[in-house]
Amino acid sequence: MGDRLFELLFKYRPVVFEQGALALGASWPMVVLAIAGAALAAAVIVAYARIAGGGRLAVGLAALRLGALALLLIALLRPVLIVRTVEPRRNFLGILLDDSRSMQIADDGGVSRGAEVQRAFAPDGPLVKALQERFTVRFFRFSSSAARTAGPAGLSFTGTRTELAPSLAGARDELAGVPLSGLIVATDGADTAETGLTQTLRALKAASVPVFTVGFGRERFGKDVQLGRVQAPARVLKDASLYLDVVVSQSGYAGATVPVQIEDDGHIVGTQDVQLPADGEPATVRVPWTASEPGPRVLRFRIPPQPGEMVTENNARDVLVDVEDRAERILYIEGEPRYEMKFVRRAVADDKNLHVVVLQRTAENKFLRLGVENAQELVEGFPKTRDELFAYRGLILGSIPASFFTPDQLRMMADFVNVRGGGLLALGGRHACAEGGYVDTPVADVLPVVLEPDPEAPFFAEVKVHPTRAGATHPATEIAATEQASAERWTSLPPLTSVNQLRRVKPGATVLLTGDTDAGRDAQVVLAYQRYGAGKALALAVQDTWLWQMHHDIAVDDLTHELLWRRLLRWLVDGVPDRVMAQPSRARVEPGETVTVGAEVRDKTYLDVNNSQVTATLVGPTGQETTQPMEWAVDRDGQYQARFTPVAPGLYEVKVAATRGDETLGDDRTYFRVAPSDAEYFDAGMRAPLLRRVAEETGGRFYTAADVNGLAKDVQYAGGGVTVVDERDLWDMPVLLLLFLALVGSEWAWRRRRGWA
Repeated sequence: MGDRLFELLFKYRPVVFEQGALALGASWPMVVLAIAGAALAAAVIVAYARIAGGGRLAVGLAALRLGALALLLIALLRPVLIVRTVEPRRNFLGILLDDSRSMQIADDGGVSRGAEVQRAFAPDGPLVKALQERFTVRFFRFSSSAARTAGPAGLSFTGTRTELAPSLAGARDELAGVPLSGLIVATDGADTAETGLTQTLRALKAASVPVFTVGFGRERFGKDVQLGRVQAPARVLKDASLYLDVVVSQSGYAGATVPVQIEDDGHIVGTQDVQLPADGEPATVRVPWTASEPGPRVLRFRIPPQPGEMVTENNARDVLVDVEDRAERILYIEGEPRYEMKFVRRAVADDKNLHVVVLQRTAENKFLRLGVENAQELVEGFPKTRDELFAYRGLILGSIPASFFTPDQLRMMADFVNVRGGGLLALGGRHACAEGGYVDTPVADVLPVVLEPDPEAPFFAEVKVHPTRAGATHPATEIAATEQASAERWTSLPPLTSVNQLRRVKPGATVLLTGDTDAGRDAQVVLAYQRYGAGKALALAVQDTWLWQMHHDIAVDDLTHELLWRRLLRWLVDGVPDRVMAQPSRARVEPGETVTVGAEVRDKTYLDVNNSQVTATLVGPTGQETTQPMEWAVDRDGQYQARFTPVAPGLYEVKVAATRGDETLGDDRTYFRVAPSDAEYFDAGMRAPLLRRVAEETGGRFYTAADVNGLAKDVQYAGGGVTVVDERDLWDMPVLLLLFLALVGSEWAWRRRRGWA
C-alpha cells in the first residue's frame, strides 16, 4: 500500500529514487531562468505590498504566490532521474523457492506458506509473466542447498533444514556464466544453519548481485506453545535424580497451566506442571527425572497440543542422554577414628555406583584400609604419585592436619582438582581447614572458602542448617522428592556442630547451605563449592552430619542422611573426565550428513598425549561396524578426530580406543542419533529482520506476500547484469500538480475571503 501510494504521487516507485541520480534537463539557459524568476518574485512582493498594505497578510499571500511560481520554475528546469535499468531479455534472474517443512505451516487464513509461494510464483501468474518480459528466469528449490527446478509445482516442502548461505552461494555459482541481474528468495526466513550469512552476503554485494527477499507467513503466531532449549547432561550416572531445565514460551495462552512431560521409550518418566508466562516471555521449568535405565536414552520432552494451537510440532524436544552404570571410586582420607566416616560409608553402602575407599590413620605410619580392590592398594598410605591419586574420581579430606602430607602431596591434591578434573570435598573437624594448618597451602587455593590466618581458638558452635536460594534447588542438597518437601525437611532437622569458623567464600564460589549459630556470631558457611580448573572443590564445615541419622528426633526409617550423602557424592564426581573422552560434534545429525567425533587423550598423570594411536569404531543401528584411525588435531594438544557420514536413521555408537606403543591409554564410547531435524518448527514465525538484512546488505529490497507484485518493476532498476542509462522525467509528477493547485487555490480562497478576488 505504501509503495503504491508513493508511485501514485511521485510517478515512480521508491526504488527508482533510491537508485537514481537527480539532474536538470532544461534547454533554457540557467541565467535567463534565474533572472525571470527573480523579476516575477519582485513583482509579486511589490503587488501584495500595495494591495494588502504590508504586514503578515501580505507576507502570507506573497508566500503562496511565490510557492506556485517556484513550482512552475521547477517544471521549466525539467528535473530528471538518471537511472540504470536492465536491458530487456539480456539478463538472467534466479528465483529461489523455500522447499523446507516450515513452509507447510498454515498461518494465514488456513492456507500454507508453500501454497502462497506456489500461487505468487505460478508460471502463468502476473508476477512471473512480468519478470519474464524483461529477464530469463531460472527457478531453484532450496532447503539445505539449492537445486534447479522447473517451477513451483515441483516443490514438496519436505526439507528438514533451511540454510540460506549455501543456497544463495549455490544459485549464484549455477548462474556464474551468464549476466545475472539478481536473486529472488521466497521464504519464511527460518534459517537453521549453524554458519553465518556475513561472508555470503559480502560476496554477493561485491559481485553486484542484489537479493530480493519475499517473506511469507506471520511474524508471530496468534496461538502457539513452544519448548525451547532443554538443558540436560550428555552423561549421567545410573540412578541419579536430576532436575532438567526446559525453556517454555507461548503466545495466546498466558496464565494457562500445562504439563511438561518426559518420555523414555514411550513411557512418561517425569512431569511438571507450569503456568505459562506472558506472551513472548520465556519461562524455565525444572522437570524431575531419575536415570533408572542404563545405556543411551532418547528422552522426549513434550507439552500436549493445546486447543487452537497453530503449530504443534514445536511442542516436543528430543535429548540424548548416556546413562552410565559404573562404580565411581572415591578416596576418603581420615586422620582419626570418628563417627562421620562410619556413617558416610553406611549411607552409600547400597549404592552400587559409588565406591568409597577409606584410608584412616590409626597410629604413626599405621592405617586402616576399607574398600580397597586388592592388597597393594594404599598399602603405603596416602598416594605418593600423581597416577596413583588420579586413579580416583573423588577425594574426601577428613579431619587430618596438613602436616601429615608432604608438600608434593598437597600440590598433588590441588592438581587432582585443577588438572585431573576430580572432585574434592573438605569436611569439617578439629584438624581440618584453618585449624588443621591448611592456610597458605595449595589445598587452601582450591577450596571455595576463605581460611582465616588466625582462627579463633577454640571455636565451637551449634549450627541450625538451612539451604540458600541456590541450595534449595540444587541436586546435591535437595533431600526430598519435591522442592517444597525438601524445604520443609530442612526446617525439621536438628542442629549440628562446627569447630571451623568459615564466614567468607571466594569470588565465584556458591553457597548451598548456611547455618545460624549462637547469638552474636555471624552466620556460618556450611556447604560451598566452586569450579577450579578442570574440576570442582567443596567445603562442608560441620563435623557430625551423622546426627541426622542418630538423633533422637530422627525416625528410625528416615533416609535423609543417606539421601544427602548419596546425592552429594554423586554430584562430587559428576562430570569428572576419564583419560580418554569421546564426544560427537552434534548429538543429532541428518541422514547423509557428516558428523565429527572428537577425542581427548591423556596419560596416567592427565597430561595431553599427542603421539598416541587412536581408533574410532562406528557401530550402526544394525550392528555393522566401521573402524578408522583418528587424526591428531595439530593445533590442539591431546585432541583427535574422525569423520563419519551415516545414511541410515537410528542410534549410532562410537567406540574410541587409544594406545601408545604397547601401553593402553584408555577407551571410551559415545553416541549420536541420525534422524531428520525438527528445527524448522522452532521459532517458525516469518523472520522479517533477517530477510531485511539480506536484502539491504546486497542492494536488494524486502517484500511480503501482500506487496510482492511490485517486485517486477523494482528489479529492473536495482538489478545488475547488462544495463543501460535512462532518464525519467520528474516535472510532471502528480505531487507537483497537486501542490501547485493547493497553493493557487489557497491564495484565491484567501483573497476571496478578503474581498480582493
